[in-house]
Amino acid sequence: MELRLLGKTGLRVSELCLGTMTFGRDAGEETAFRIMDEFEASGGNFFDTADVYNQGRSEEILGKWLSNRNREDYIVATKVRFATSDKPNSVGLTRKHIRHSVEGSLRRLKTDYIDILQVHAWDPITDLSETLSALQALVDEGKVLHIGASNFRAWQLMLALSISRENGLSEFVSLQPQYSLLCRATEFELIPLCVHENIAVLPWSPLKGGVLSGKYTVGGEVPDGTRLRSMVSRGIDVPWKGAEDYYSRVLKAVHRIAQSKGVTDAQVSLAWLLNRKGVTSPIIGARSVEQVRENIGSVDVKLTREEMDELDRASSLYVTYPYDEQAERQQMSGRV
Repeated sequence: MELRLLGKTGLRVSELCLGTMTFGRDAGEETAFRIMDEFEASGGNFFDTADVYNQGRSEEILGKWLSNRNREDYIVATKVRFATSDKPNSVGLTRKHIRHSVEGSLRRLKTDYIDILQVHAWDPITDLSETLSALQALVDEGKVLHIGASNFRAWQLMLALSISRENGLSEFVSLQPQYSLLCRATEFELIPLCVHENIAVLPWSPLKGGVLSGKYTVGGEVPDGTRLRSMVSRGIDVPWKGAEDYYSRVLKAVHRIAQSKGVTDAQVSLAWLLNRKGVTSPIIGARSVEQVRENIGSVDVKLTREEMDELDRASSLYVTYPYDEQAERQQMSGRV
């Protein structure tokens, strides 16, 4: 894997980030260690976790693996926001919960600092100024080096940047949004904002929960042993319900290109994302060494301009002003 700069931080991170949400759930400690060994051997140095992943077990497994290595060689990102217990103040982006959450993450990760602390989602209750000042206190103490956001809308991210600049506080250096061939509305406002502000984009669910892996056929039976099968068994609808034609069109384009190149559907889907403007490091997850090895193989897949265009056309969304092509051409030409 190659290294890419993480926004304006100067940090160099691998072009794929290893997400650890499966650790302690789908992958036990031994399997997780082998997954991380494989990722590291391929040049990976960037790991993403969260305080709520499997009740903290994800952080514990990652921390144990890191404890036998030189901490400076790795970039670790974790998150704070969601409930860590059933107590009334164990949730949100309050000063109290942020402080308590970070202390727990540091303990589980067996480290004295977090490279990137990300707010996991918008908090509609807590004043954003309190959140940003609480994060700044952790930066001042050296417990957090950089801060990032996840699942923010563009106006929320810009508001946070404005408050930070007005008050001399640390700014968000990264954004973790959902982004894939099957989730392209991220491109309307978030990607242009991040490109303009040089904010690193770390897409989560780059395979749309495995839908882009080639394991599924729209309208067909959902295979046993898959994540989607477990969701369906719990009464959750398949993701393409109501959008069968769109999903089918995208999956067929991915599969055609994958077959023509002798690679997998997942590798084509990730290669497309790796080549998108503004993307720094897509977050890949894995339940086995074979899965992480397949995903890492995407960095060697070279898509032609024609193949990128075909995937763009297949996955394009119907939009109106101000996101249609005419409005885009007017902006590019400077006309109003």
